[in-house]
Amino acid sequence: MKKFLAIVLAGLMLISISACGSKPAAEPTPAPAAPADTAEPAPDAAAPAPADNGEKPYIAVVSKGFQHQFWQVVKKGADQAAADLGVEITFDGPPTESDIAIQVDMLKSAMDKKPAAVCLAALDTESVKEQLQACKDNGIPVVGFDSGVPNAPEGSIYATASTDNSAAAAIAAEQLYADAGFQAKLAAATPEAPINVAVLSQDATSDSIISRTSGFINKLVELVGDDSVKVVGHDKYAKDAASPKVIVNVNVPATTSAADQKTGAEALLGLDNLVAIYGSNENAAGGILAASNDGNDFNKDNGKFKDIIAIGFDAGKTQRVAVENGWFLGSVTQDPYQIGYKAVSLAVDAINGKPAASPIVDTGAKWYNAEALQDPSISELVYE
Repeated sequence: MKKFLAIVLAGLMLISISACGSKPAAEPTPAPAAPADTAEPAPDAAAPAPADNGEKPYIAVVSKGFQHQFWQVVKKGADQAAADLGVEITFDGPPTESDIAIQVDMLKSAMDKKPAAVCLAALDTESVKEQLQACKDNGIPVVGFDSGVPNAPEGSIYATASTDNSAAAAIAAEQLYADAGFQAKLAAATPEAPINVAVLSQDATSDSIISRTSGFINKLVELVGDDSVKVVGHDKYAKDAASPKVIVNVNVPATTSAADQKTGAEALLGLDNLVAIYGSNENAAGGILAASNDGNDFNKDNGKFKDIIAIGFDAGKTQRVAVENGWFLGSVTQDPYQIGYKAVSLAVDAINGKPAASPIVDTGAKWYNAEALQDPSISELVYE
């Protein structure tokens, strides 16, 4: 009997213990969640991927102008880059390149749209320093294009898409040197009877004009031979030579006015034994044209200067007509399409955190003569 009772009591104790073990444990009170902006992920947690909301990065492009055909071709290149690279752009520019205040307002308006990057060809760097600083403070990369943003605050410009003016001017020298008429006169030249080459340079202060002048001279010296070329007319470019067969005469007019450019060209065209004349930009080429009856005097059949080879830089309606008629051997033009395209391309690189390969990215230049102007891809670069 005692044994039976002991067995019963043991069974009851086992049942009681089992019931206690099956009771749910009390849930601990959760700690308050940290605010979203202070919570830190676990050290080894992967960073969340950015949400794909279908929006394209927005790039504001602000140029020096808008109406001129040059800027329209820049815009065409920028639009194509935006389509190719999957970004949205706006392209704005003031009516003229003297409308500094209007450009500043356009830049301010673009900044209000919170762009991912800005492309800027500044009319006046001092006027946009506030905006450049704001871009820098807010991590908005700025890409310069065409003349860029000269003397911008350090670190405010990612890179600049512009013409290598020295390399572009060298194209003009190469074309002159390759011309059969020039080669014949060079072969006949001696230190006792040297030939003259004239260079009309708009001014001696603009970096671009200086490069377009020195680039032409330096390449011609390289091609003809260092000892055979003497440079006179301006201290900035002066060069002596042991046995000069070619004298390069540089004329920098008193001012950039059309009248002074014409006067400078007339002085050069009056040189004895002159075989070629080069104008270092549209204004200088315009002076040569004005001094030659809009180029008619270079007519190879009966022109007053029929034995002189004329070469220009940039474009313009009168210069284009002179090239089309064969009065000018040809001219060098910048590539505004590539200026626009590469500006936007650089902005995309900056948005993606890609370091700039170089502070200046050459957008190239093209030689055009009457034949080349038959090619639409060249013709559109030669504005009127």
